[in-house]
Amino acid sequence: MTRLRLAVPTLVSLFAALVFGVLLLLVVGAPPFEALSLLVEGSFGSASKISATLLAWSPLLLASAGLVITFAAGLWNIGVEGQVIMGAIAASWVARVVPGPGWVVVPGTILAGAIGGAVWALLAGFLKTHGGVHEIFGGLGLDFVAAGIATYLVIGPWKRAGVASTSGTDIFRQEAWMPEFQAFGVGWPVVPVLLGLASVALVWVLLRGTLFGLRLKSVGNNSYSSFLLGIPTNRYLLGAFALGGALAGIAGTVQVTAFHHKLVPAISGGYGFLAILVVLLAGFSAALVAPIALFFVAISVGSTQLDLRLGLDSAFGGVLQGVIVLFVMFGGAFAARRASWSRSTQEEP
Repeated sequence: MTRLRLAVPTLVSLFAALVFGVLLLLVVGAPPFEALSLLVEGSFGSASKISATLLAWSPLLLASAGLVITFAAGLWNIGVEGQVIMGAIAASWVARVVPGPGWVVVPGTILAGAIGGAVWALLAGFLKTHGGVHEIFGGLGLDFVAAGIATYLVIGPWKRAGVASTSGTDIFRQEAWMPEFQAFGVGWPVVPVLLGLASVALVWVLLRGTLFGLRLKSVGNNSYSSFLLGIPTNRYLLGAFALGGALAGIAGTVQVTAFHHKLVPAISGGYGFLAILVVLLAGFSAALVAPIALFFVAISVGSTQLDLRLGLDSAFGGVLQGVIVLFVMFGGAFAARRASWSRSTQEEP
């Protein structure tokens, strides 16, 4: 009964968001039910569309799993976008310079991506723990720096021969591509999906079944009390940054080796910021990240059909995502306010 009572505000908020989305479609003159059916068809209507949805799902899973760790430590890791980018840059370096077969190069890109993301996250961590810079400000600043480095490499040292274009570097050799499983006439992103699901499972076990996870949540709930109990809070904060950044960096690896097969300036695809919305909507729970991330990705991938079939800008998918998060946040705030009011009335004599 308690779980049902907690779920009611979320369900009501989702219904309200759906109603609001339908009203928006009516305002712009689009048939609501046809538009919603096109979203589903665009993301799950064929084997190739399902494959594309799963490929887009994987980096979002990885980035979201990393954010669950940092949120558990009480950290607003807004720098996750930059960590995705630096992971992609590090993986691109390996793909460009390391020789050998795929079974050597691909694991090397994954490892490099994890290191790149972790190092970039630790920069924000050291700014917080040793420089007193809040992780939001440090992370945002590092996001811009990472984006600038990616653009510089694409139009500078890694530019295509004789071309200074922002369209990206040369395509990586196929040995550096993440392998696909061929079935039903399409290639399936098995490796990226397994990496994403494994990251969520790892985070769930880490936070629920280990001493590290217990202490990390203790630091997140009350860092001062944790310090008084003998927990090295700065070490745990940096550990959370490193783990979260490593997973975000692997998300960048997926972007360059499984999707684009090259480095492009907008390599993050906005997955870092979208992952923040996913984790907020999941209530910081690793168990809910996978289905919510799939829902968000389905909207993003399926929204391309709105432009093709209805002449409606595909950006409507992003509007719908934002509306859903906004309504759920309102619902959560209302539920918290109601619970606080209920406790205060019970405590009155």
